[in-house]
Amino acid sequence: MKKILLLGSSGFIGLNLKEYLINFKEEYQLFTPSSRDLDLTKESMVYDYLKEYKFDVVIHAAVCNPRRLAEGTIYHELDSDLRMFFNLERYHELFGKMLYFGSGAEYDKSENISSVNETVLGNGVPKNEYGLAKYIIGKQIEQSRNIYNLRIFGLYGKYENWRTTFISGACCKAIKNLPITIRQNVYFDYLYIDDFCNLVKWFIDNKPNYHTYNMCSGKKIDLLSIAEKVKSISGKDIPIYVCKEGFAKEYTADNQRLLLETSNTIFIDIDLGIQLLYRYYESISKDINIIDLLYQ
Repeated sequence: MKKILLLGSSGFIGLNLKEYLINFKEEYQLFTPSSRDLDLTKESMVYDYLKEYKFDVVIHAAVCNPRRLAEGTIYHELDSDLRMFFNLERYHELFGKMLYFGSGAEYDKSENISSVNETVLGNGVPKNEYGLAKYIIGKQIEQSRNIYNLRIFGLYGKYENWRTTFISGACCKAIKNLPITIRQNVYFDYLYIDDFCNLVKWFIDNKPNYHTYNMCSGKKIDLLSIAEKVKSISGKDIPIYVCKEGFAKEYTADNQRLLLETSNTIFIDIDLGIQLLYRYYESISKDINIIDLLYQ
């Protein structure tokens, strides 16, 4: 059995991975410590934990949540993200390999990010702390021995924050009979969470040839088309408003490296993915606060 350390198991990605991986009890022994049990910003704590358990695979899905910090503590996203990663990276010899979830934000999002592949070095240094942290970490992973950057562009599915994400927010608005609003239309590349989990399992079980992979469907779709799909699935005559004409900066990627290595994985069609997500939110509609949706 492989010993797997899943960090960030209470977040959107981590919770979905936890539910998925526990189905393979004969293959994996899964550890999901809370941030209290293992504080990734504390180097000595990370060292002791890794040395004790000697994991085959570390899955780094953790993010530093400023709401959990002590009162009066100043939150610096760049410092926290880098510290968590490099505390793990420093002791890379204590585990078999680590899967890190990067982001298309490694590129400068003030410019178009259009069907980029992994050989593109970037279109500039990101201007925000989140993107800069991902950029620095991505560069370091390319020089590593056993760490892999699974670069996410658009990911959607249950447990994500419907208050801040477009597809989930659109589903919730339709369920509550509210208009779907779009600040400005834009092309994204969305990957359904179940497909993502299947891909992560491949990386757990296999030795990749490269250190960076775009985790995406390879198909671009604009927000207006997504809104129309949600409206169709809902069966309701709700309005869709686009506040600004034209298109914002594109955010899409090429996934040929991923497809070739994982034997041409077949992804869930976005129509089915949205339908599954819509049905999920219908099942928890009582938990959706309509006031939160009004300010989305």
